[in-house]
Amino acid sequence: MMRFARSGVLLFVLLAFPVKKAFPLTPDEQNTIDIYQRVNASVVNITSIAVSYDFFFNPVPSQATGSGSIISKKGYILTNQHVVKDSRRLEVALADGSRWPGKLVGTDPVTDLAVVAIKAPPDRLTVIPIGDSARLRPGQKVMAIGNPFGLERTLTTGIISSIRKTLKTEDLEMEDVIQTDASINPGNSGGPLLDSDGKMVGINTAIFSPSGGSVGIGFAIPINTASAVLDQLILKGYVPYAWMGIELQTLVAQLVQALDLPVEHGAMVARIARGGPAARAGLRGGTREVEIGNTIVIIGGDILVSIGEEKVESAEAFYRILKRRKPGEIVRLAFYRGRDRREVDVQLGERPRG
Repeated sequence: MMRFARSGVLLFVLLAFPVKKAFPLTPDEQNTIDIYQRVNASVVNITSIAVSYDFFFNPVPSQATGSGSIISKKGYILTNQHVVKDSRRLEVALADGSRWPGKLVGTDPVTDLAVVAIKAPPDRLTVIPIGDSARLRPGQKVMAIGNPFGLERTLTTGIISSIRKTLKTEDLEMEDVIQTDASINPGNSGGPLLDSDGKMVGINTAIFSPSGGSVGIGFAIPINTASAVLDQLILKGYVPYAWMGIELQTLVAQLVQALDLPVEHGAMVARIARGGPAARAGLRGGTREVEIGNTIVIIGGDILVSIGEEKVESAEAFYRILKRRKPGEIVRLAFYRGRDRREVDVQLGERPRG
């Protein structure tokens, strides 16, 4: 029978069960531990307070949590737009346990990114190192730090499963998205995805999950995408995107055959915004609706085939190209009107907000 004293196990028990030496850490384990110790203080917990109304128009506050990364000693924090969307009040918790009111500086629904600011002393802020997402490859080790289900500064590890050219969700379409099997759950949104140097290479934003929890298919916005819009978010509060004022439809084989079109690939103009850049340049939209297969399409409009030196093979391709342009820029647009190929210069406007 073992006997226990208040201060611990008696000596004869210790002799019977000698203490085993701890196994040495592998280099990979030590790397993970070192990165977590260096970087975890850069990750914050963001609580968003929103207000909705019940049937009797009584205010009903709701609360949600997400994650973010400190990117400046000035108190700027990078997170997801959907973490702070519709918030009435923001609270940011630092690694030292202190809590600070958060101010929403800027949001961009196109990239699902946002910047929040707090007025904390610089010596309380640990800035996260920034990496380069252009150099990422499938198979690389990555780590996610965040606050899943409110469990602060949780670390998960995995690899990059894929770099997705595009990813469509219910709310947006993202480009060059990082897919990872590192466990990401509700509350991880807005937190960093780190490489083996401990640098942020992505912002965790979404998961594919039939159950609502992690099944090993998570997605992160590349840090290079964030770096391209950060200055605008901080200076203007939004990101100005180029706008042509047109609604497009991708040419499909059935449409090409049915209408005997002069090209097999391109984007047909369905509608044109009155007074917009395309309208001022003289482009024409569709004139009537027809049913092709199970789809209603608007035909009769110009068919766009290139912007500058870049080919337009679909409506999606057109919008991706346009996203890289700037408001005020003049672009040469090639298109077909009937069987005639034409070109026109279009001065891009700024996409309306809201």
